[in-house]
Amino acid sequence: MMLEHALLTVQPGSESDFEDSMREALPIIEGAEECFGAEVRRQAEDGSVFLLLVRWSSIDAHMAFRATPRFEAWRALTHPFYVVTPSVTHFFEPIQR
Repeated sequence: MMLEHALLTVQPGSESDFEDSMREALPIIEGAEECFGAEVRRQAEDGSVFLLLVRWSSIDAHMAFRATPRFEAWRALTHPFYVVTPSVTHFFEPIQR
């Protein structure tokens, strides 16, 4: 299992519209093959920054999603708000005690 981490910086003043659009977009990504859930959180220090976390079976599953019409629908709802291209990275399972 991989955890996608994306920092999303949106145009100041558009945060509320972005949140509305994200509510519509989340079911799109969560319905993708080999996606095991997603969430978005707004940063406390800078309300124009959001954190997207998506659980994928693998990086390949995430990349496969990016080649689908579902991704195009996701992009249409979310990308118009971004100030810069999101920084996207992937993390392994948590370190166990």
